[in-house]
Amino acid sequence: MNIKSSAIVVFSPTGTSRKVALAMCEGCGYPSRVVDATYKTPDELTFAPDELVFVAVPVYGGMVAPLAMQRIAAMQGSGTPIVPIVVYGNRAYEGALSQLDGFVTQRGFVTVAAAAFVGEHSYSSKEHPIAVGRPDMTDIADARNFGKRIAEKLSAATAPQAVDVTQLVPPRDSLWSKLRFVFFILRQRRRKKPAVKPVPIVDDERCKGCGKCAHLCPNGAISPDGRHTDAHRCIKCCACVKSCPVQARMFNTPYAPMLSQCFATRKSPVTLL
Repeated sequence: MNIKSSAIVVFSPTGTSRKVALAMCEGCGYPSRVVDATYKTPDELTFAPDELVFVAVPVYGGMVAPLAMQRIAAMQGSGTPIVPIVVYGNRAYEGALSQLDGFVTQRGFVTVAAAAFVGEHSYSSKEHPIAVGRPDMTDIADARNFGKRIAEKLSAATAPQAVDVTQLVPPRDSLWSKLRFVFFILRQRRRKKPAVKPVPIVDDERCKGCGKCAHLCPNGAISPDGRHTDAHRCIKCCACVKSCPVQARMFNTPYAPMLSQCFATRKSPVTLL
């Protein structure tokens, strides 16, 4: 195939999906551009047959982040080769990759490769670390190498050759870890739900009102001074928590310690070509 360029379509509030996609695209070696859907719906989401597209999104609760799907809903290809990439927090990506694959194939794309990488979990903290620092140098090297292999596959083909993403084998967890987490989820569901959805809270003594968190919120959920969060708009990506220069924001969730305990073992990326 005569691929002339590549494009990265990305939704990445904390930057993990973006890092993986950029490394993969770099490995391919084609001239590239970034179509960022993190903060708004991109103006141009139509792609030509001679363009290789990478679409990278985070996994929330085993599925693609709903806001990401909304932002890229207008994507359209014309037999365009595409690489769906999901980035999850070291627990499981579940149905997210199949969901993303179905989404793009219905819009005129051909899935020529696919991948699931690990990124630092949104709920990760010093007290409850979950895949801290990922994607790390090893992950980035893996992504770059996978991109190189994708380019080799395309250069040897006369037309896009589709892959079946259901053939991708996810990393395994110990039976004890999975059972412990399942029982925890069942206990949580039995409890009375709070009247207002939990959102990151602010330490008023630490907060300087700089507004960085508001600027980085992908859904406009935070007031300009950073002191108030709209529970209806918050998607719990925790970009505000991770970006606060004075650590004035935090998200207290019972899921964090359990995720940290049950899924501490490092999972490697999985790819399909």
